Amino acid sequence: MLAVLITLTPGRRNEFIDCQKAKVRIAVLPIMDVKTRWNSTLELLERAYRLREFTRKWLQNPQYAQYRPLFTTQDEWTIVKYVMEVLRLFRYWTLWMSKRHTVTLHHVITVYKDMFDHMDRVMRALAKKKTQW
Repeated sequence: MLAVLITLTPGRRNEFIDCQKAKVRIAVLPIMDVKTRWNSTLELLERAYRLREFTRKWLQNPQYAQYRPLFTTQDEWTIVKYVMEVLRLFRYWTLWMSKRHTVTLHHVITVYKDMFDHMDRVMRALAKKKTQW
């Protein structure tokens, strides 16, 4: 929702980009999700997580005060980080398999073993976290 509000007008876009000046080399905008690709959601989450400081700064502008309740809480950001940790390896293997121009069937066991091992590691790590999902 905030991504839509930020990119709705050129003025808002420019104000958001100005929030990033002197802190990042290349200013960026939030990514909109694409319904046809699951990994676009991961890219959207990664960009939103990276831009959280600038989004908060943008929302400090009094004219956007009504949108402040839409900003993600710290616990929600923590959960977003957990989701990104889980999905990164799945994206890696999805892109790796889709870029191959040959038969990949013989890699399936290795890929699935790696993904299951990853999920086991993630579940063990999440069991120790303060914010549970």
